[in-house]
Formats: sequence, C-alpha cells, structure tokens
Amino acid sequence: MGLLDGLRSALGMGAEASATRDADPDDLFGMSTAYLTMEADLGFEPANAAALCFSGVDSTDFADAVEEVKAILDAGEVETGTKARFVDDSHGYQWVVLSDSDFEDLVTSVHFAADTLIERGYGSRLLAALFGFEKNGPVYWVYSFRRGAYYPFAPRSGNERDSTVEFKLESVLDGELTVEPEKDYWYPLWPDAGAHPWE
Repeated sequence: MGLLDGLRSALGMGAEASATRDADPDDLFGMSTAYLTMEADLGFEPANAAALCFSGVDSTDFADAVEEVKAILDAGEVETGTKARFVDDSHGYQWVVLSDSDFEDLVTSVHFAADTLIERGYGSRLLAALFGFEKNGPVYWVYSFRRGAYYPFAPRSGNERDSTVEFKLESVLDGELTVEPEKDYWYPLWPDAGAHPWE
C-alpha cells in the first residue's frame, strides 16, 4: 500500500467515518512541551522541520485560502525566521513545509496555517501535521486532524519502521500528548523519494 492509500486510509477517507471530533488546531500546542521531553528525557533532537498536509479543492475560494496561508507565513518569516515552502506531492496532496531552528516557532506556524484553513471553512481538508526529530534515524510525531490524536512514526530504510522506538515514545509521551490508542491508525507515511514524508 502506497502513501496515497495510506493517507486515505489512516488520515483521510477511512478515518473520516471514524473521526472522533472536528479538527482542533490548538491540539498542536501540545508539541510545545512534548519536544522538551523528547530532547531532555529521551535524547531526540528536533530536526528543525515540520509540515502540514491537506487535500486541495479545485475552487477559486480554496486557492485564495491557500494564498492567505502563504501571506501569513511570509509575514511570520520576517518576525520569526521560519521559512515556508509549498509542495504538491505525486498523489495530489499539498504540504506546507516549514523549517526553523526554534521548535516553538514551528509549532506556531503550523497552527497558524491550520487555523487559517479552518477559519476559511476547509478544516475537513486537513489531514495531518508532522513534527520531525532525529536519533539514530528520523522520527516523527504525526497529528491526525480526523482522529484528534498523535502517533509516532519511526521510518527506516527499505520501508521498515522501528516499532521499538515508536512504542517507547508512546509510553513516555502518552498523557503529555493525546496518543492514538488504535494502532491501526498509526499509518506509515513513506516518502516518495526523499528523506521526509513530504518529499
């Protein structure tokens, strides 16, 4: 099963029927303290990267909403130094990819982007937010907007994942983050070709 099927199954169409509640971007602020636990208690360094994934709509209004997100993030770059780029993947999903050495600025920027789309009436198009870390390989906390919960994803070469790391992160961060209790929704977001799921 590829990334397209994975996103549809875990974060999109499949999860829509079992969505626990409406998307709430304020959940993203949980990462503002969780990253400190990741770094101080577990030795995971922030990868200085985060991303927001959403499915587009072929409409002028939606294009205007995305332009508004771009304008907000461009203005934010002047203030915080957070760089944003917009990526279309090969499956038709759109990503806002953010880079900054200040993790809290990443969280704030992802929140602004998600909140803007929700205010414009496109909350149902939000799929996931990802926050990257490094320790003997990449690790992500993935937030599913449809499920209102996080899950860890530790990809390794050959489309393998380090379940030991994922379960360790669950055991330590559950309570500090709302961790998805159903492992069926811990879906791997394999990159097409690059190092990150949005590449």
